[in-house]
Amino acid sequence: MRQLISTLLLLTLLAACSDQAGSSRTYVLTTGTTGGTFYPVGVALSTLVTAEQEKNFSLTAISSAGSMENVKLMRDGQAQFGLLLGVFAAWAWDGEGPVKKPQSYLRSVSALWPNVEHFVLLSELASEGTMMDLNQLNGRRYVIGARNSGAEQTGFYILDALGIDYAEKLNIAYMGYGASASAFQDGNVVGMNIPAGPPVAAITQAYAQMGKKMTILGFSEEELQAINQKNKLWEFYDLEPGTYPYQDEKITTASSPNILVVRDDVDEEIVYQFTKMLWDNLATLQEIHSATKEMRLEDSLKGVTFPLHPGAIRYYREQQIMIPRHLLPD
Repeated sequence: MRQLISTLLLLTLLAACSDQAGSSRTYVLTTGTTGGTFYPVGVALSTLVTAEQEKNFSLTAISSAGSMENVKLMRDGQAQFGLLLGVFAAWAWDGEGPVKKPQSYLRSVSALWPNVEHFVLLSELASEGTMMDLNQLNGRRYVIGARNSGAEQTGFYILDALGIDYAEKLNIAYMGYGASASAFQDGNVVGMNIPAGPPVAAITQAYAQMGKKMTILGFSEEELQAINQKNKLWEFYDLEPGTYPYQDEKITTASSPNILVVRDDVDEEIVYQFTKMLWDNLATLQEIHSATKEMRLEDSLKGVTFPLHPGAIRYYREQQIMIPRHLLPD
């Protein structure tokens, strides 16, 4: 993956240099940490845009702390496109949760691949193998995610919904995905929260070193209902055997959609071209990262909670995708 990302970045830079004399505008897509799924897929998207020379724009993917920072970067005009966890998109639009004010400039482009919950714990501490094992840690150090990340905020949301007293039961640590995996392997933390599309590089890294010594916690029916009380976005998700090294049994966890969003002041033609490029090149994306293998055009609006950009609406109407009323502008 590192070699692939390096190659894609090199191709992007070379194409950008050759196009400096042109009039195309460069837009920024803000993604996530390098150990997750947002970043490598974002780099792939930016490279696909650059590779299609007839496009009158280019796209640069940048790494970030995740959804919370992405909202801030888009709000401040430092990024025009962004990847958000589904619940974070809902919070941003309504001004709820960690997002204090409605972000009315946001428009949806598409649902992407499922964001799968990976709450990881040392196997010796996973007596039940479910989320409630986190309520028995008695002050041990657990990584919730990087500060200002979607992992941090959704992690706390899920723990709150399940009635897990993390202030009392956990010694919370804040790290990105790669650093979390390293700290976990080194014995500096007993677990980590790594929500992303599988296979996640940080989880693969940890499994390769620790094998049966680590457990991805499952969700029960009651736990799924609890986290869906406010926003009905999560559903069961099965990590099939072999998703990760030494994982020989199915793990039933939960997932919610990831959403591609854009500022409302981006030109309709640009968003139309980007939406078309995304779906026309799905097979290429699926070769680059297996998380995108679960993307389907017919599911492109599943879990999308706020209005589409006019450019995206134009594309979906061409494809005869039925657009729900709440996704159309007033």
